[in-house]
Amino acid sequence: MERTSRRDARARVVGVLAEAGAVSRADLARRAELAPSTVSAVVSELHAAGLVVEPAEPVHPPERGSLGRPPVLIALHRRAGVVAGVDFGKRHVRLAISDLSHRLLAERHLPLDADLPAREAIALAARLFADALEEAEVARDEVVGVGMGLPGPVHRPSGELGNSTILPGWAGTRAAEAVSAALGYAVEIENDANLGALGEWMWGAGRGADHMAYVKASTGIGAGLIVAGTPYVGAGGTAGELGHTVVDPGGPICRCGNRGCLETYAGAPAILGSLRDVHGDELTLGEAVTYALRGDAGCARAIADAGTAIGTAVATLCNLFNPHRVVVGGDLGAAGELLLEPLRESLARGAIRSAAEDVTVVQGELGDRAEVLGAVALVLGKGAEATRAA
Repeated sequence: MERTSRRDARARVVGVLAEAGAVSRADLARRAELAPSTVSAVVSELHAAGLVVEPAEPVHPPERGSLGRPPVLIALHRRAGVVAGVDFGKRHVRLAISDLSHRLLAERHLPLDADLPAREAIALAARLFADALEEAEVARDEVVGVGMGLPGPVHRPSGELGNSTILPGWAGTRAAEAVSAALGYAVEIENDANLGALGEWMWGAGRGADHMAYVKASTGIGAGLIVAGTPYVGAGGTAGELGHTVVDPGGPICRCGNRGCLETYAGAPAILGSLRDVHGDELTLGEAVTYALRGDAGCARAIADAGTAIGTAVATLCNLFNPHRVVVGGDLGAAGELLLEPLRESLARGAIRSAAEDVTVVQGELGDRAEVLGAVALVLGKGAEATRAA
């Protein structure tokens, strides 16, 4: 190959390895759209430079019952670099560090006061970032990318949060620029539900689903979409604002200004408001879920009602999008079948038959880690800037 084509081939191979983790040579050739002989030559060069390991351990073990000898896998070596993911919520900040073979090296979590100003939340994230790098024994020049999630629509190309975010202290903030300045790296920003979709698709309950929706049900309700194996965010970045689907035009006024949005019936304030007379003003959504799982009839009913409302909106989503799988996460997703059973029943009533038959609704596997792992996946999916190794 000529020098330019060799460089292009190396960039493709490194990009695929960053996105996919450990893969076989055959799969690598298919994903990179290169001849097997070209892939073999490039892998040999990268191996000689100490940038790949072969054989590599798979990130996910083979499924039980699989036959035959597993293929030899290739993955990027730890020295090829690491990526970081940051997830800001209304009451938390989480951070994770991963190498480019998708191995998690460190994770951090810190509770935040509700509605903490962006400046203070970012300062705390910078502290977690330094701690995580130290734990993972990673030098700052080894970081090749940072992904970040926030609970609200991220407008493109400005990167500003829309005014329907549940973080009023962040509205109008150029979040990527502010976090980039604090951490010292370029930052890729995305809505938290979109990152939850990426996290569950890469590491959790969405694995193997080419068309998938992730519903994050927590303080607000959002959806992240995977279309033909690729995240879909829409023309301006606001695709998936499921919580602002109008389910009752005469309903309560929502924070977005409309009436009867899904969040006014199934968001945390609505659920906790319905339980206030019994459990008081201090009940949290996590506590309500715990009580429901322990047999509290009132909490269980409130969660079931929320599932019915969410199912109505998800039915419309299925009619329009026709996903293979809907993964439900967030604080409310922890209720499991207490939420999912009425959600499925409502979906079946509201969706056309073929769309309802095509979809499976499951609980997320990653819990409250879905979004921060999705922030890592966001960078990995862009090749993790790992073409520097090429």
